[in-house]
Amino acid sequence: MDGDSESTPAGFRQELLARARAVDLLALGAVPAVLVAVFALPEATRLSFAFAYTDPTAVTAFTAHYVHLGTGHLAGNLAGYGLLASVGYALAVLGGRRRFFLTSMATFLLAFPFVLSALNLAVPRNAVGFGFSGINMAFAGVLPLLLWAYARDRFFPTASLRALPAVFFLLVGWIALLALPVSTDGIGLAGLGMAATGLVTGVAYAWRTEIRLRHPVRERVRAVTSQAGYGDLFVIGTVVLVGYPIVGFPSDPTGSGSVVNLYVHLLGFCLAFIGPFILLVGDVIDE
Repeated sequence: MDGDSESTPAGFRQELLARARAVDLLALGAVPAVLVAVFALPEATRLSFAFAYTDPTAVTAFTAHYVHLGTGHLAGNLAGYGLLASVGYALAVLGGRRRFFLTSMATFLLAFPFVLSALNLAVPRNAVGFGFSGINMAFAGVLPLLLWAYARDRFFPTASLRALPAVFFLLVGWIALLALPVSTDGIGLAGLGMAATGLVTGVAYAWRTEIRLRHPVRERVRAVTSQAGYGDLFVIGTVVLVGYPIVGFPSDPTGSGSVVNLYVHLLGFCLAFIGPFILLVGDVIDE
């Protein structure tokens, strides 16, 4: 069959392998290695690394995000990291944003633990915090930016940065719909109100900034599906972006002896979008 090799699955794989760097893959693989190594420590040691809200320290503010007490919790976070980091890295290297991704990743791993732990103290409670899920949500938060860069590079050269805040507000509305009870009375009105606010704000932002589809939807779908491998990655990234909040924001956050910290999940997601978005707007990171 005639055609450009880059529009075939083989061409996609070849370019991905050519652009990926061994040092990057080692850095990506170091994270699950650290999480498993910490889990291998005695339980008493792991508990000493957890973040006690009534007795916070700078050390535990960092270490708590790498601590897990149960195999199920660890396995879930390892799976989430593997999915988010691998899809994000592939989008970054093929979309010309490798340095942007690695800078964001380093920030999430080294700075976000302190930030998330500190902001957790805004909600006083006698509890202990631990787990990597807040950082996982940071990888989810930067995913819209990586998808935009990839789409602009591969399919839609005119894709505008102005569309990203609208996407962010829509995602926040989607998260509210998932995490908060939704009904027409009592506390359920909060979930309904937050979801509606996110949707309306996103649509209003797109309208006020005069974001318009320059080409019919059918042409855009054809542009994506006509490039085997590349289009598949874009679809996978989009599905992960919309689907991962279902995991990160369960409607019932209570579990066996623990409660999912929806607050820190939301902080991780929002901060990971806002900070890197400012870098993109300012063109701070030169690729």
